[in-house]
Parts: sequence; C-alpha cells; structure tokens
Amino acid sequence: MSDLDNQFSLPAIKRRITSNYYNRRTTSLRLQRMRENVLAYGFLAPSLLLFAVFLFYPMFKSVYLSLHSTDPTGQIAAYVGLDNFKAVFQSGLFMQGMKVTLLFVLFTVPTGIFVALILAALTHNRFKGMRVFQFVFSLPVVLSVGSSAVIWKFLFHPTLGMLNYLLGKAGIDPIPWLTSPDWALVSISIMTIWMNLGFNYIILSSGLQGIPDEIYESAKMDGASALLTFRKISMPLLSPTLFFVTVVSIIGAFQSFGQINILTRGGPMDSTNVFVYSIYQEAFVNFRFGTGSAQALILFAVIMLLTLLQFKWVERKVHYQ
Repeated sequence: MSDLDNQFSLPAIKRRITSNYYNRRTTSLRLQRMRENVLAYGFLAPSLLLFAVFLFYPMFKSVYLSLHSTDPTGQIAAYVGLDNFKAVFQSGLFMQGMKVTLLFVLFTVPTGIFVALILAALTHNRFKGMRVFQFVFSLPVVLSVGSSAVIWKFLFHPTLGMLNYLLGKAGIDPIPWLTSPDWALVSISIMTIWMNLGFNYIILSSGLQGIPDEIYESAKMDGASALLTFRKISMPLLSPTLFFVTVVSIIGAFQSFGQINILTRGGPMDSTNVFVYSIYQEAFVNFRFGTGSAQALILFAVIMLLTLLQFKWVERKVHYQ
C-alpha cells in the first residue's frame, strides 16, 4: 500500500481526528487557565500593590539604610556595611531594650490570656444576661491605642486619678504609677492587658463555642465535675485557639509602642524603653536612620525566631480535632 493510501486510510483519519480534538482541547484548557490566572491576579493586584508600597518597599529600604550612615538631616552619608549592627550590640541598646521588652511580654501575655480565658469560660453558659457581660468584656477592642492610653493616663494621675483615690479610700498610700521606675512598666502592662482583653476574649469565647455540646453532655452523664470537664475537655480542644492567641499576643507585645509613647515616653530612667521605642528615638528623634533600621531588622529577626520556635516546639502540644 502506498503512502497516499496510508494517509487516507480509516485508522489514519481516526488518528488525525483524535489528535485534532485533543489539540483543540489542550488549547482551550490553556486559554481557560490563562483567563483564570489573569482574573486571579487582577483580584490580587490591589492587595499586592498595598503590600509593595507599605511592606516590601519599607523592608528593602530598611535593609538599604542599615548598611549606610546618615547625616543630621537624615540623608545618606556613606556606606558602612555592618557597622550599624555592631554599634547596636556594642552600645548596649539591644540588651537593654530586649530586657525591658521581655519583661513587658512576660507581664502582659500570660496574664492577658489567662484573664480572657477565665472570662470566656464564665460567660460560656447561655444564662440570661450573659450577652450583656459578653458585650462589656468585648468593648476594649473598639478603642484605639491612643484613646485607651489617654483614659488610663487620667486613671494613673498621682493626685486626680481614680486608682489612687480608691486606694486612699481603702487606707493605702498612693502609688506613683507612671513616675516610679518600679511601677511604670507594671502600669503600662496593666493598661495593655486591659486594651488587649477584648480581642483575646472574643477569640477564646469563639473557640469555646466551637466545641460540640454533645461532648459536655457526655462528660456530665459520666459524672465529671465542671472543673474536670474544663481541664480535660475544654482545654485540649481549645489548644489551637490558645496557640493562635499566644503567637499573636507575643508578636503584638514586641511591637507595642503607642501606649508607651503617650504614657511614659520610655521613662522614667528608661524603665519602659522597650526595643520599639528605642528604634523610634534613634530614627525619628536623633535622625540616625542607619542605626534605627539596623535595630528594626534585629527586632524582625527576634520576632521571626520566636515565632518559628513556637511553631516548632509549642505546636506539638496543640490538639487538633
């Protein structure tokens, strides 16, 4: 049989038809996939633009500034390599700032989560009037840092503040809340715990509501007490929510700035000079943007390291359903 006969044979025609069908199908799928990708990137474009302007560009700019020195006007003066990082460690800024920051984290994160957990457990039962308490405990989340700090600044006032007034009524001497190095960080921590209470309470309360009621009913039928049920059932099932709140709270505590700037400005005697406020002073008060950028990158590395450690070690104890 000749080649011409082979080309126009029935099997050859079927093969060409099948090949053309699959080629058209492949082309159609590629065009469909391309249209979907274009549509997806179109929806992502606004977010990517915002990230590029407010996240990626500042980060790259910080890396660039950390490798340069600046003049008193904040302009680039010279390339110094890693000298800014060496200056941070040699000056003691890192250790002093980290010491205060770690104390602040230790004061605020465990206490804030514990208080929010207790309130969430107490208001978990659907008794009459519980909605009012849930609303009250959630209120701090709607206030900005500036508004909360101004409110607490009046409460902490040494002579006109409500806290010292109540202490005086109880026969206790007034406390120098914001003027004593021994009390300033504690005062800032109390205000921060209250400020974060609304967010922690809402998240933990939602986590408790996500636990099926059948589990509690089964434990009650087995004769388990309320405390035993909470410890053996609620806490393990709530561990993913607790892990999330812990990670977010630690990151937020390391980045706290507004309340410290309004209430104490890092004082007295640098007792509330957390690492973020030290970055602010170095960059926007002393106009040493190189050293300030180096501190910011160091803080970023510390937060990232702590977060990775939490995901590596703490998440192992998280009980996922």
